[in-house]
Amino acid sequence: MRTVEELLDLLDGLFERDAGEARWDRFYADRARPVPFFAAKPDENLVARLPDLPRGRALDLGCGPGRNAVHLARAGFEVDAVDLSPSAVDWARERAHEAGADVRFHVGDVFTATPDGPYDLVYDSGLFHHLPPHRRISYLALLDRVLAPGGHFGLVAFAAGEMGSQRPDADLYRTPALDGGLAYTAESLRVVFADFEEVELRRMNDEPADSPHYGEPFLWTALFRR
Repeated sequence: MRTVEELLDLLDGLFERDAGEARWDRFYADRARPVPFFAAKPDENLVARLPDLPRGRALDLGCGPGRNAVHLARAGFEVDAVDLSPSAVDWARERAHEAGADVRFHVGDVFTATPDGPYDLVYDSGLFHHLPPHRRISYLALLDRVLAPGGHFGLVAFAAGEMGSQRPDADLYRTPALDGGLAYTAESLRVVFADFEEVELRRMNDEPADSPHYGEPFLWTALFRR
């Protein structure tokens, strides 16, 4: 082993059953499953903040079936969207076509399949909390590479005490498992993204079933500026 990337790849192997392509492809293959975020609804926080953000290039990391990517495109952004699961991207392409939204979808690991920036907005709804701790290094490097100076970064992630694993990072390597995703406190998110200016960090609103927007209070929603 001679490089940092080789070390990160080795550590990835400990969590392969939790984070591999096959797992997520199975997850998205059954579209009839009663999963709330399968619905074609954009995040409530994204809808609320978009009027304040200048239009430009947007990147949706871990786009899933495309609900936020489609909304961004219809709101006037030039959108790229990346997901590891071919099944998710196939579904997202269908939704974009039905909505008349122009989105460039990319299948693959976000660390290798993401196009070059700069992007004025990078948005992540549910990817970050499925990354093992060592990949926070790669995630910050990705943001550094693709987010334009003055650009915005939006995040939705599990809130500690509500959803996801609260095991310390070191314990995750003693018994390798992501336990369905990692939970974060507000302070831990501020530490990870300390190099960014915080615009907003709050719990996501609890949206009723008949709302046109997605919202669950067990999630943090954050907006940062580079």
